[in-house]
Amino acid sequence: MISLRGLECLVTITEQGSLTKAAAVLHMSQPALSHQIAAIEHEIGTPVIERLPRGIRPTAAGLAAVEEARAALAAAGQVVTAARRAAAGKGGRIRIACAETMTGWLLVPVLRDWQHRFPGVELELKEYTSADRMLDTLLAGEADITVAPPPTKTDEHVEVLGEEEIVVVASPGHRFAAMAAVPLAELSDEPFVHYDPDNGNAVWVDEFAARRGVALPQPTLRTGSPRTAAHLAASGMGVAIVPVSALTPRPNAVVRSFDPPELRRVIVIVAAPHDVLVHRFVADLKRRGLPVERAAQLRPPAAEGLAEGLMAATVLPLLGLLILPMIYSKA
Repeated sequence: MISLRGLECLVTITEQGSLTKAAAVLHMSQPALSHQIAAIEHEIGTPVIERLPRGIRPTAAGLAAVEEARAALAAAGQVVTAARRAAAGKGGRIRIACAETMTGWLLVPVLRDWQHRFPGVELELKEYTSADRMLDTLLAGEADITVAPPPTKTDEHVEVLGEEEIVVVASPGHRFAAMAAVPLAELSDEPFVHYDPDNGNAVWVDEFAARRGVALPQPTLRTGSPRTAAHLAASGMGVAIVPVSALTPRPNAVVRSFDPPELRRVIVIVAAPHDVLVHRFVADLKRRGLPVERAAQLRPPAAEGLAEGLMAATVLPLLGLLILPMIYSKA
């Protein structure tokens, strides 16, 4: 195989018309330059230059080789330029495999920021419902990073973004509304919204119940999405176990922590830890952190917000009417 250095020697010696001049331009000795040309002639099987008393002359094979050599050297230069642009955030591509609940919850602000700061970088996003399936995609070379809960097992490079809480969701007015936190055993006699077997949350929920020694009821129905599970629970179809990432925006529902609370890690699996562009993207994710980690941080739904507003608009003025006369009477 002819090296790029050999091609550079061939082009330079043809342009300079002299071994001596070409060696000076390339900052190498004449014997080293002659060795490069000899290697090319050995590879091709025919001379590429003819040595004359004064200088050299390229052969027909040499001229044909020089034309292609120039194109190859230009392409090699483009390779270097493209790589440097990617390292500087001016080009390249990042392929992201993400849990479907985490796109809007976690990724959108970072993606928007990168679109503004690094418009030359192509961001490719695919959403999944299984961390194991995402890992398979990464191992197959079809993704650069995954953003999700931990898969069943991995030996790849992992960066931890934080922990999100797993909560129970029920319809407005459900008895869980009177509880500060809900023991998992309280779900045993409730209609239950579960997940499709191919959804990673199906296995996780079953393992969660087994760890706490609770037998969950037979599901009233199954769904492939935690967001859908939360909305089904809010509509009274049953109670659901969902990550807080599935509750943005929060549905008009009762959302309670478990007793004791249940937390699950959110991680990034990186195919090439030393990739400068990917490293920068992951660093931005870690710097921003998880937007909401606990149920208590969720904004109340519109109905609750309206109730709080009515409370402020009616009860507080009434309290004022009761308290002010007392103040003036003491005065």
